[in-house]
Amino acid sequence: MQHFSSDGVDIAFVDLPAPDGARGDPVLLVHGFASNHSVNWIYPGWSTTLNRAGYRVIALDNRGHGQSQKFYDPACYNSALMAQDCLNLLDHLGLPRADVMGYSMGARITAHMALAHPDRVRSAVLGGLGIRLVDGVGLPMGIADALEAPTGDNLTDKQQKMFRSFAEQTRSDLRALAACIRGTRQTLTREETYQIGVPTLIAVGTRDDIAGSPHELAAMLPNATAVDIPGRDHNLAVGDRVFKEAVVAFLAGRP
Repeated sequence: MQHFSSDGVDIAFVDLPAPDGARGDPVLLVHGFASNHSVNWIYPGWSTTLNRAGYRVIALDNRGHGQSQKFYDPACYNSALMAQDCLNLLDHLGLPRADVMGYSMGARITAHMALAHPDRVRSAVLGGLGIRLVDGVGLPMGIADALEAPTGDNLTDKQQKMFRSFAEQTRSDLRALAACIRGTRQTLTREETYQIGVPTLIAVGTRDDIAGSPHELAAMLPNATAVDIPGRDHNLAVGDRVFKEAVVAFLAGRP
């Protein structure tokens, strides 16, 4: 892992060069809530898939996650701040722009980047996030309460149990994650969404009950395509073959 200072925040990242002879266009990967770069992108084989397709792969641990700095004030997790960490990483690496791919919370961050800085985002992949980019404010607040509970043994809500268990499996800082949920709740309006003009791929599992419809969101963007990931829920869609094939084809076909 490498580290850099993003406006004073310590951010960890990996930078995997493209194979010799490849064009090596950079792809920035932005992971989801309670995950980290390894769980979201290395273990499911995304880094290998994109490297083999000829891309330089850059993946960070979002603030509050993995090996990056932790905060316990929700204000530190505003989506604009987390998007700025990604932009600062591109600056740190001397990259004027990159294809940016995010999953779930990472897709929300990616959308904010594409809206505010379209000159830096060559294309956007929004995985695990559909119409709830507009009609939802992120994960239910009850998940924050579940993360702060003394134990997860008494939780009965399905999503609360799932995220508490996932956060424990990834050995995350539960207090930092609770603050992140409370701070990362910025939606985009329909008007703002329409202003995202970069080529965009939106991919959601057909059994995902968190993301919302990818087709409804794609219909709002002037240059977007929606892909269904058959039979996959929010967690299992991440490393799915259909998802990977769609992304590789999308990146190969964008300008």
